[in-house]
Amino acid sequence: MANSSPSSRSRIGWRKPLALLLVIALAGGGWFALHARNSDARQADNGKTTTPKTHAFELAAADVALIDARELRITLPLSGSLMPLVQATVKSKVAAEVRATLVREGMQVKRGQVMAQLDTADLQARYATQQGTLDEAKAKLALANKNHDINQMLLKQKYISQNAFDTAHNSVEVAEASVKSATSQLEIAQRAINDATIHAPIDGIVSKREIQQGDKVSPDSPLFSIMDLSQMTLEAQVPASEIPRVKLGQEVTFAVDGFQERRFSGTVTRINPATEAGSRAIKVYIAVANSDGALKGGMFAKGAITLQKSALRPLLPLAALRHENGVDLVYTVQNNLIVAQPVTLGLRNDDENLAEVTSGLAPGAQVIVVRLDGVKPGSAVKLAETAGAKRNS
Repeated sequence: MANSSPSSRSRIGWRKPLALLLVIALAGGGWFALHARNSDARQADNGKTTTPKTHAFELAAADVALIDARELRITLPLSGSLMPLVQATVKSKVAAEVRATLVREGMQVKRGQVMAQLDTADLQARYATQQGTLDEAKAKLALANKNHDINQMLLKQKYISQNAFDTAHNSVEVAEASVKSATSQLEIAQRAINDATIHAPIDGIVSKREIQQGDKVSPDSPLFSIMDLSQMTLEAQVPASEIPRVKLGQEVTFAVDGFQERRFSGTVTRINPATEAGSRAIKVYIAVANSDGALKGGMFAKGAITLQKSALRPLLPLAALRHENGVDLVYTVQNNLIVAQPVTLGLRNDDENLAEVTSGLAPGAQVIVVRLDGVKPGSAVKLAETAGAKRNS
């Protein structure tokens, strides 16, 4: 058993290499099978990725503007002070002492209302003196008429000369003139008494009172200032270079500090023919209705004159405007697709970055206002939930 024969050892020697070759063949076949499956899987995956797939661009709210229709205005900024169109300074017409003042600052007065009373003692004395002068002149006229009648009879009877009669006639004329003069002086004295009662010359509000009871005033002394606030005037300076664009009747809108969101309006009614010294600007006067009296004299206003105004038409943000092949157009969103829409523009306001659209676009249209890579006519897009809510402003 321990010693094998040569033939047995030779059989065992050739079987070992055969078994080794069989193992290698089985391993190689398994590797080829696994590689074939992986290759088929990769080919299947490649087939899936190469299949065409549509991609939709998602637009943010800031990428899209909703077109609305309103007026477009070309404006010129201005500022100035508000003053009442009608105001009056009440002055004394006589020299007298103030007996009483009946109104104060801020009080409403009506035309003809008594505002103050001056003392009339001296004026009454002057009136009495003029009355006496008139009575004396009338007496002299009566005597002159009587002498004239007597001399006329004597002249007919040739008892006096023509010269003597002419002297008597001249005395009548002098007496008549004296009566007229005295009558006029009496009327002046009466008017002075009337002027001692100070009346409001206009409807308005007392803005200033210059006198107190007991003050002595002279002719032309200021007593009160009155403002009628129902109509105001905005006095604004405009550069001389801009005046050719300013016309009578143009609309003006402005704001005044303290009135928050309230806007006021007026109309250009006058243009000063000369420039202001130093500033070389020209004053423009704007009429402002102030029926509620909200505006006061001296308030400062800031606003703008409307130089041009469009009709009620769609307004396009200039950021949305494109120029392609010499044509003005915009990219609109229709049924989630980009559409190139030609437009015709009218009035344009570069300050507000808006243009009037006369044709090609309707209110409610959605336009792209930014340049997006890859977005072109025919591209599919998806609007964000808030997209399209942004209005051009």
